[in-house]
Amino acid sequence: MLLLVLLQNALTVATDDMLRSKTTDVAEVLSSGEMAEAGQNISSAEGQGLLIQILDGSGRVVQASDPELLKTPMGSLRPNPGESMAKEVSFLVGVTGDSDGEFYLVATGATSGTDTYVVLAARSIQVQADTVRTVALFLLLATPALLLIVGMAVRFLVGRSLRQVEITRAQVADIDAGHLADRVDVPPTNDELAALAVTMNAMLGRIETADTHQRQFVSHASHELRSPLTTLRTGLEVSAQDPTHRTWLDMAPLLVAETRRMGYLVEDLLTLSKAEDNGLQILRADVDLDDVLADELRRLRSTTGHEVRSRLEPVRVSGDARRLSQVLRNVLDNAGRHAEHTVRVTLTADDGTARLWIDNDGPPVPEAERERIFERFVRLDESRSRDTGGSGLGLVIARSLLAAHDGAIIAGEASDGFCRFEIRLPLLGSR
Repeated sequence: MLLLVLLQNALTVATDDMLRSKTTDVAEVLSSGEMAEAGQNISSAEGQGLLIQILDGSGRVVQASDPELLKTPMGSLRPNPGESMAKEVSFLVGVTGDSDGEFYLVATGATSGTDTYVVLAARSIQVQADTVRTVALFLLLATPALLLIVGMAVRFLVGRSLRQVEITRAQVADIDAGHLADRVDVPPTNDELAALAVTMNAMLGRIETADTHQRQFVSHASHELRSPLTTLRTGLEVSAQDPTHRTWLDMAPLLVAETRRMGYLVEDLLTLSKAEDNGLQILRADVDLDDVLADELRRLRSTTGHEVRSRLEPVRVSGDARRLSQVLRNVLDNAGRHAEHTVRVTLTADDGTARLWIDNDGPPVPEAERERIFERFVRLDESRSRDTGGSGLGLVIARSLLAAHDGAIIAGEASDGFCRFEIRLPLLGSR
């Protein structure tokens, strides 16, 4: 319906513009006093399908594009000079024969000296009406067929898309915990469905990686707990068979040590779990990092036979003193376990960053292992770490706690070949 209205309006506007232009041209010729020239002007309009009359002030036809039009004015429109009027009419007075039908009539007032005239111009709009009716009939007949074709095309395209969605859904539904390595097929259509399949495979890859890490975590944790539990069980069984209880007295220190080791491991596992789930509570305050480090160095000197050297500058940071102390203890204990003779600690500050170097004269971490060393339960020297009580979680916890403080820890090598761990923290007020 809107299309028909727009078409009708466009045809009407085109006819109106043409007739107004013609009557205006004739009126301008009349205003110059050239009646003969005006007659020639309207005579040339016959080939354009136009009917034109010039009426004098009394309403008499003085010039016409066709001799038959000299008898009677075509219409009753009488605009003032310089004005125009338009009207659709069902017939024209005095017009017969092939020109019968609907017409569009335009009248423009004109003057020539003291005389007034009216220029009438008309054109049949029967063809225009027939065109609109033809288009309407075409739309009436073609629209249902077009809608049917579009509907079938939409059904086909949507059906094909939904089939691929169903295939992807079925493949995902078949992937269970025992088949996380499976992936869905990516259609060769290079469209949104293909992108969905690629995204789904990426998600399945992340799930598989997380599941693998979880299984490794459980396996490693079980392995770590098995050793102290086996020692406890064996010690208790042996002690229970000794009626004199002397074995119990001999085994007690070992059993207490294994209990502590198991407690430390459980505490480390809990801390790591909270850190990875963003569940650690960081109570920030102004912390004198050099004082916290000095306390941990005193503890290290009392628990190790190595030489511990230190050079500390006053450094203040914003953080949780208890958690930062845990970081320093883990890294210092790691240095103490792997040192041959010497542990060297340097604390300084520059460019808004606190820098702490913890070096030991043991072998440096191989370059290829400097990222893996911060993974859970990783020991580069397995037997040695177990003998010295390392759980393989200290450095992981240190990195997680430092990340919660906007800091970092890096494994490297000092210029003199010492094994180095560098800790960086933003200074107080630098952020």
